[in-house]
Amino acid sequence: MNADILDLREFYASPLGIAAQRAVTLALSPVWRPVAEERLVGLGYALPYLERFGADAERTLALMPAAQGALAWPPGRLTATALVQDDELPLGDSSVDRILMVHALEFAEKPQDMLLEAWRVLAPGGRLVVVVPNRRGVWTRFEHTPFGSGRPWSRRQLLGLMRDATFTPTAWTDALLFPPFRRRSLLGLAPAMERLGRSLWPVFSGVVIVEATKQIYRGIPAASTRRRLKVPKPVLVPQGVPS
Repeated sequence: MNADILDLREFYASPLGIAAQRAVTLALSPVWRPVAEERLVGLGYALPYLERFGADAERTLALMPAAQGALAWPPGRLTATALVQDDELPLGDSSVDRILMVHALEFAEKPQDMLLEAWRVLAPGGRLVVVVPNRRGVWTRFEHTPFGSGRPWSRRQLLGLMRDATFTPTAWTDALLFPPFRRRSLLGLAPAMERLGRSLWPVFSGVVIVEATKQIYRGIPAASTRRRLKVPKPVLVPQGVPS
């Protein structure tokens, strides 16, 4: 089941959502290598993180899957969001420098097709950053957060999926090492538990974060070629019987 756009917005406006955003942003910072004048795309619901990491980008777009819905963003400026099919992005080949996937891969009907499409639109050497629920994590057991919906992934599963799409993982990290507290008073413990959890129980983190690089050379799967290329078929026109 896909997360609804209104539920995602409501979650990130809540005290728990704000604490989760801070924890994920803190984990993303070490793997987010600045790229001058980069073209950045957020796929899924990446708005809370695009506002932090997209400030230095030459251009930032937010692409939201059709099953999820879309919101106008950024507020007060020209809209930079679009409703898309996650396996057919409205972008040219090698047209962006970095893609940030949040609340995307776990809801994809065909995760490999989503990654193949990301590979297509990324420039050679471009970076893909994926944030997905951790299969072993506590957050996947609770439905009051969007990380409790969709398909969770282990590091091993994610590694195999990346390699099948010809991405090379270059960095791994974890976030959400505190329980998804409902009480506002308990959320004050979140920063300390996040720091402590990195050394004591990282395997039970709420999300796994991986950065991967696009390999320049790869074959194009035959199935993908058939889906994308429309080859015209010759039409035989009868010429009649010579007199």
